[in-house]
Amino acid sequence: MILYTYTYGIGILFNNPNEMAHNVEKVTVAMKKAQSLTDKVMKMLEENRYCIDIVQQNLAIIGLLRSANLSLLEGHINHCVKDAAKGKDPKRLEEIMKELLVVINTAQKK
Repeated sequence: MILYTYTYGIGILFNNPNEMAHNVEKVTVAMKKAQSLTDKVMKMLEENRYCIDIVQQNLAIIGLLRSANLSLLEGHINHCVKDAAKGKDPKRLEEIMKELLVVINTAQKK
């Protein structure tokens, strides 16, 4: 899965349709709401609206993105990490754990 941003919104690109079967609906709803609010903020900027109103909308977008990110992480732990732990490939488990630590460390810095 790749999260990408473009001028007026945010999107998700799945490399493989079977890649993420968990939490898709919840994440999609949050991402669509964030995209809608991003469009609203862009319009507010174009209309030169009051700064605090724009900041409040930005905070709402951040909250939606954090919620989507947490759902993705939760799904990853409940499915991918658990599957790797149950598997017989210790290298795969180590790889999954390293990926998880990278994401957690990155999130701590944000």
